Order: sequence, then structure tokens, then C-alpha cells
Amino acid sequence: MTNKVLFLGLGVMGYHMAGHLSQRFETYVYNRTSSKTEHWQKEFSGHTIQNFADIPSDIDCVISCIGDDNDLREMYLGEQGLLKALPKNTLVIDHTTASAEVARELDKEATRIGLMFVDAPVSGGEQGAINGQLTVMCGGSEANYMRAEAYIDSYAKSCKRLGEVGAGQLTKMCNQIAIAGLVQGLAESIHFAQQAGLDPQSVIDVISKGAAQSWQMDNRHKTMIANEYDHGFAIDWMRKDLRICLDEGRKVNAKLPVTALVDQFYADVQDMGGNRWDTSSLLKRLQK
Repeated sequence: MTNKVLFLGLGVMGYHMAGHLSQRFETYVYNRTSSKTEHWQKEFSGHTIQNFADIPSDIDCVISCIGDDNDLREMYLGEQGLLKALPKNTLVIDHTTASAEVARELDKEATRIGLMFVDAPVSGGEQGAINGQLTVMCGGSEANYMRAEAYIDSYAKSCKRLGEVGAGQLTKMCNQIAIAGLVQGLAESIHFAQQAGLDPQSVIDVISKGAAQSWQMDNRHKTMIANEYDHGFAIDWMRKDLRICLDEGRKVNAKLPVTALVDQFYADVQDMGGNRWDTSSLLKRLQK
């Protein structure tokens, strides 16, 4: 019998992740904006639900990819929260980039009522979701993780358990901290080349073959040079992530000076009207 899985949140990432799931499992989708579920159902093979009362009584797994801590608490832990609507032994996988604290809250309540929980934030962006090539960082018990792998494998090229619940979110923070510095460095490199009268494309062609090479350089330099910033993760979302990183940094006494600085640079881009520009638009700030 095919396992039944419910996917919550058909945003930029979730829409395609749920699509990949539907090729392997009997998939149900839920989104606050019903027009997205209708559009998804036309493209993929699956079912839509309008409220939690419609969840099949024999659901095996629930997967979410939504906004932030508040959205998670509202959806899962509220008076009419989802956890209370699920049958015992349901596996809950959360792909939202959120705090380690909320992951532990969800796990505590899930465990109390006989559910299984894994926090599993992702990296790879929209293109990674489209191609089913995401990287997934997981926190949870070994048994829960082993059960989650079968579902995550539908849309991931890499999946790893980093420790107990919360470890996935902490690892995603490391990911965002590293990206912030890389993007700023790439922006400054291109800006310097332009100001020095060099052809920035020729410069990147050379330095990308050496120690300066990175995913950001390979995948974002062309659109940065072309002054195009609608190809990736929006600044509003990156600042949400960096806020989580900085908050956690204070808790664990980690020094994050570059992260804090780049966060302020992103605030400058927001002031320029770039809330929905992708994170590589740090170059735009240098060119004003």
C-alpha cells in the first residue's frame, strides 16, 4: 500500500517539493491560499484539503515548509493545531527555516501525544527544489530520521542527521552565516573590477578557476553583472534567517561580526526598495 503524505505550504520551495513527493507517494497538499492548491493539483497528481478535518485518518507523514516560528506555532500548537488532529505514530517533518527553540517545542509536544518529529531545513533554493536536488539538514532521533529519509529522498540530493532535534536548524544557521559573507565578498569583487576598469566577466572566468570559486560565484555572477535580481532567495527571507542566526549567536556566545554587518547591508537594500530582490543584490548597494 502506498504511504499517504500531507504537504503543508506551497510556496517557492514547497510547491515543487510536493510535486516530487507526488511521484512516489499518495500526496495531499494544503495551503492557506487555496488558489495555489488548485494550480498545484492541475500540474501534479495528488489531492487537496481545505482544512485539517479533511486529513485522512491513515496519514503516514506530514511535511511542512512555511514562514517562521510564529507560523509554525500557530499551525501546529494552536487551539485547533495540527498536531492534535494527527493519528498516533504520524511522522512530522518540518522544512521551515526557523529557530532551534521552536523545533524543540514542536518535538516536545509531538512526543507527548505519540507523534514523531524531525526538524529538516533545506538549502538549494528554488532551482534545487525544481530539480529535486536540495540539501537537507536534519535533527531528531536516529529512528525518526531513518523513517524520514524515504520521504526526503524524493526531492534531495543530500540528507544528513546532525544530532537531536534542533541540530538541523543550527546547521542551517551555519549555512546562512557562510552564504552572507560569500555574497558580500562576491559583490565587492565584481564592484572592484568594474571600478578598476576591468571586464567583470573576464575576471570571474579567471578567478572562478582558483581558490575564490564558490556556488554563489558560479550561479549568481552573470545575473549580478547584468543587474538582474529576481533569480533567487528574497532579501526579506534572508534577513529573517540572519535574525535567527544572530539571536542564537547571542545565546551560545558565538561572535558573528561579518553576519551582523551583512545583515545591516541587506537592511540598506531594503531601504532601496529591494525587499524582494534576491540576496546577490548586495552589489546594487555598492553601485548607488
